[in-house]
Amino acid sequence: MAASTVALPLNAEPLLSRGIGTATCSSLAADIKPSEGLNDPINIMVYAWVQGYISAANVALLEYDKRYVDMTELTDTNVLHLIREYCKAHPEKKPSNALDAYLKNTAKMKADWRAGTVEWDQ
Repeated sequence: MAASTVALPLNAEPLLSRGIGTATCSSLAADIKPSEGLNDPINIMVYAWVQGYISAANVALLEYDKRYVDMTELTDTNVLHLIREYCKAHPEKKPSNALDAYLKNTAKMKADWRAGTVEWDQ
């Protein structure tokens, strides 16, 4: 079995061990490189984290009022620009604040959803 390595930027290691959600905008904005798309490890982490965050929010929205955010516009390019620009403008905040604002302000779609369809193992 051949071992493979991925070259990460020197500043990527803390994000790998902490996660995007705990990063401050001031530490993240310069690391996002939309022009590199998903070829950059930080970009991949940001994009995956955003997809998970919005997916979880959608479940909550569906349970609350049968509405959700259409995620088709959350392409890698759009997500990377959204987070980077928010973080540049608000270095004291966290990237989750950008997503909270996005969720608050974006149009919601109506769904045929029966409350309680998400079952949690206890």
